[in-house]
Formats: sequence, structure tokens, C-alpha cells
Amino acid sequence: MKKKLLVIAVACLTTAAFAQTIPNNSFENWTNMGNYSDPDMWGTLNSTTNLAGVYTVTQGTPGNPGSYYIKITSKTVLSTVAPGIAATGVINPSNQTVTGGFAMATRPANLTGKWQYMAMSGTDQGSINVITTKWNTSTSSRDTICKTQYLLPGMVMAWANFSIPLTYVAAGFPDTCMIILASSNSTPAANSYLYVDNFAFSGAVGISENSVSENMLSVYPNPSSNFVNVSFTLQNQSNVKLQLIDLTGKLVREMNPSAMKGENIVAMDLEGIENGIYFLRLETGTSTETKKISVQ
Repeated sequence: MKKKLLVIAVACLTTAAFAQTIPNNSFENWTNMGNYSDPDMWGTLNSTTNLAGVYTVTQGTPGNPGSYYIKITSKTVLSTVAPGIAATGVINPSNQTVTGGFAMATRPANLTGKWQYMAMSGTDQGSINVITTKWNTSTSSRDTICKTQYLLPGMVMAWANFSIPLTYVAAGFPDTCMIILASSNSTPAANSYLYVDNFAFSGAVGISENSVSENMLSVYPNPSSNFVNVSFTLQNQSNVKLQLIDLTGKLVREMNPSAMKGENIVAMDLEGIENGIYFLRLETGTSTETKKISVQ
């Protein structure tokens, strides 16, 4: 029995050593499809929009670093704006859902890389999503281990480094990972864009550490006027930072409230804040989550 367990442990460690590499992470490899090129190991909607001669994912040059990077842009296709999407899986063009992924046997703490992005309307917002799962033989379904949606605040119009903390909602190691890049949300604006290069995972999260619950952050009332309540749940006591950011990416208000394990509710004073759309960002020691709010 001990010998069998040792073999399994070695197999897991060997998989983990190689599974943390993101396929075509620097977007150096592309396949010519005739009228367009697709990044190797990444799904796009180009094969569908090709019918209208429009491509929402294209090859950018020069890379940072390297020769190439990925350009994801929402574009008008036959009078309808199609969101720019790229994913390490297969994208269903009818509903933009993603299936598949790549092998992943570790619990990294952050997704890092280089980016540029900008939304072309106050209601549009791009995102980077990381989801890791594990097949459950008892239920014949997939259990979610990590579920991270990072909404892009403000704009970054020159290459900049980023590090997105990953949110873990269950213990254990995954076997599959999906990364989904989107230049827009459900109300896409033409020409909203997200450029990315040099993806990597960094750090590690313990096997029993869950960063947050799946519904970590909520804000109310929304729209807000004099104040906004911020509700969030922590698995462990942590230092917390609340930031109110305008559409240009400017920090307009910041708080460092005391927070305990479990549910917390904090009121942020909006006195003196001009009317408009803002992003309220919550940062803990292990995760970051952002919500859009309207100040009226």
C-alpha cells in the first residue's frame, strides 16, 4: 500500500511541475487560417466572424517581450457588436461559453503578465477570468477549485505589468484550467480592446486555503448617493483595502477598514464624489474583486 501511494505522489508532483505552464503564454505561435491567423492553443471567434471579413483576435507586433502579442478587440459584425474573446478552450459562438482547457495540477497565487486595455463606453468593461476545476468521480461532474473574474478598471494605454490574485473557493488540487480574455462585457462597445503578452502563474496557495467565498463582494444601494455599503466575507482575518476608482483609472477614495473572519459590512462615504460610474475594488491579502457602481 505504501509503495502504491508513493507512486501516485510522484506522478502528481511530476504533473504539477509541467502543468503550471500556460499554453502559448507569450503568443509567439500563430497558425495561418487563410484570411486570418489564430494563436496556437487558444480559441477565438474568428472562424465565425470570418464570414463578414471581421476578426476580433489578431496578432500584434512587436511583443513585450518577444515578437508578438494578442490583440482582442470588440468589433461591429453585420450591424451587431461582437465582443472580443480568446480562451484556452473551445468557444461556442452562439452564447460565448467555453469548454475544454489545459492540464493544471497546482494552486498558483497570481496570474501575471503585460497588458494594455480600454473600454469605449461607460457601460462596457473587459475582464480576465481564471477557472480551475477537478473531475469528481463520485458525482461525475466537475468541482470548481478556483474562480476568478478580474474586471478591468479604468484604462491602461501603454504596456504595464499586472498581477491578478487568484480566488480559491475549494480545497484540493485541480486537474484543468481555463483562462478567458474578454475585451467587453454583455453590452460590448465597438473598438473596446485588451492586449496581453507574457502570461505566467506565480506563487502558491496551500491545499486547504480558500481565499474567499464565491460571493465575496456586494455593494448596495447601487446607484448610490451619500454612501455605499460594502459587504464581503473572509475565510480568515485579513488586512483589507477598499478603493473607489473612476473610469480613467484615477483613485478617488481609499479606506483600510478593520475586517474579521466571516461576514463584514463597511460603509464608504461618498460625500464630495461627482456623479458618474466608478469601480469599487476590494483587496485582501490573497484576492482582489471589483464591482461597478453608479454615484448619483
